[in-house]
Amino acid sequence: MDEFSITITIANRPYRLKIKKEEEEIIRASAKKIENLMKEFGKNFHYNDIQDLLAMVTLQMATSTNSAEKQITYRDTEMIDKLKEIDEYLNEKIKI
Repeated sequence: MDEFSITITIANRPYRLKIKKEEEEIIRASAKKIENLMKEFGKNFHYNDIQDLLAMVTLQMATSTNSAEKQITYRDTEMIDKLKEIDEYLNEKIKI
């Protein structure tokens, strides 16, 4: 396989990961996003320890993911409905 090791840092802790080359960019961008969100939450909210920041980042990212999944499902459903309408229309026109 085409795997190699990288180290990312989250909440001042290094994590060594074995990943595929094509995953590197998205993993590094994700780690950076987590760090940026932690800094933002740290500036704007009172927190007792790093665990609080990680919990808020996790909630924020899970909420974003669920929202995106819901939008994708809605769009897929709408697309399927429109394609069915087009198919019915075309089938009707072909019969003429």
